[in-house]
Amino acid sequence: MATPGREQLRAAILRYVEIPGARACNAIGLTPNIITLGGFAVCVAGAALVALGWPLYGGIVFLLGGILDLFDGALARLTGRASPFGALLDSVFDRLGEAALFVGLGLYYLLADLPPTQLLASMLAVLLGLVFSQGVSYLRARGEGLGAFTRSGIMTRTERVIILGAGLIAEGLAPVPVMVWILWLIAAVSCFTLFQRMFTIRGILEQQGD
Repeated sequence: MATPGREQLRAAILRYVEIPGARACNAIGLTPNIITLGGFAVCVAGAALVALGWPLYGGIVFLLGGILDLFDGALARLTGRASPFGALLDSVFDRLGEAALFVGLGLYYLLADLPPTQLLASMLAVLLGLVFSQGVSYLRARGEGLGAFTRSGIMTRTERVIILGAGLIAEGLAPVPVMVWILWLIAAVSCFTLFQRMFTIRGILEQQGD
């Protein structure tokens, strides 16, 4: 099951963001792999800002890293530089960049001098969000390795990046903490998405076996 309007949104992003951004990167001489590594570095910088107690700036920088990550694949296709290793590099550093933000959030709560119960709940939300988010991404990669290609699910990486970045900005602006509730939301919906994607892949494999 796909989120209504997702494909239309992706088509609009491709047309108005990815392709123009890829052309601009090409014009200044960047390569897809440099963009991949640069996007990862920006995401790590955002995670570091969060760990240091600046969620507003960390969220903005993390979203910028997510936007930059849109351009590497588009640039590879635009310039004919698409390669299996480039796809592997992109996949690995996408996941590392997202994981870095969860680490930053964990440090953010550890250094916040929270009461023990609140600290436990916050850290549990971070860990579950990380585990289920990475599980969703792993299932896509594992399914592709088995010949079952799917991007199904409610909470894919695109949604997670947007929600994490927006949540951090809200955390920095809101008078009360909100990020921990957003992390619980991400963990719960990602858990649902994990099983949703698992059964989708099972259906594809069963069809291939007929």
